[in-house]
Amino acid sequence: MSDAFYLSLWYPNLRLEALGDKLVSVLENFRNHGGEPRVYSATVWPVDWNEAPVFQHIWGHGERGMEPRAAVEAALEMLHEDYAYEFQIGWDLWELEMAEGLDPRWARAPRLVRVTAFGPLFSEGCYEQEGHLRIDFGPDAPFLEEEADLSKVGVQHIEDNVRQLIALAQAADKNSGATARLLWSELGESLAVRLAARLGMEN
Repeated sequence: MSDAFYLSLWYPNLRLEALGDKLVSVLENFRNHGGEPRVYSATVWPVDWNEAPVFQHIWGHGERGMEPRAAVEAALEMLHEDYAYEFQIGWDLWELEMAEGLDPRWARAPRLVRVTAFGPLFSEGCYEQEGHLRIDFGPDAPFLEEEADLSKVGVQHIEDNVRQLIALAQAADKNSGATARLLWSELGESLAVRLAARLGMEN
């Protein structure tokens, strides 16, 4: 079963005014770990997820995107304790393309990853559980491909995706000064355990 997974980061005694620097640091790590150097979009949510955004700008992919610091500065002009700041940025992974009538093939494919910073009062202090910053990686299919029979090439591509994920998580943690991090899934299942079982069955 496909599952969404996240990386949560926490910082000691984080002041609201320092949120921007943490965001820039995390977003800038993508360029060195399979991601785009520019931000695709930014959205600012007030109070909780049920409210309409008070700010949203879509710049686009590639050269149309906005440099991380400029994107963060634009969104954080509306800096409030009960706001959440969401940025989307491109991230490429190996994915198995399965089209009807054609043999499955592996290709590098982009996905939009969400990087969100939470003000301390947003959604009743959800940062305590979600992290001051949270990266939403989306579905875990590129790391498991549970419906496919894996060849040696398939196993190699999955391992490449996992190495890229680990490198990004470690860089985001270290370079932004996080003191705690947690890689977790929406269904509460361990990606590491599922991955070990998946690759163990194939080798």
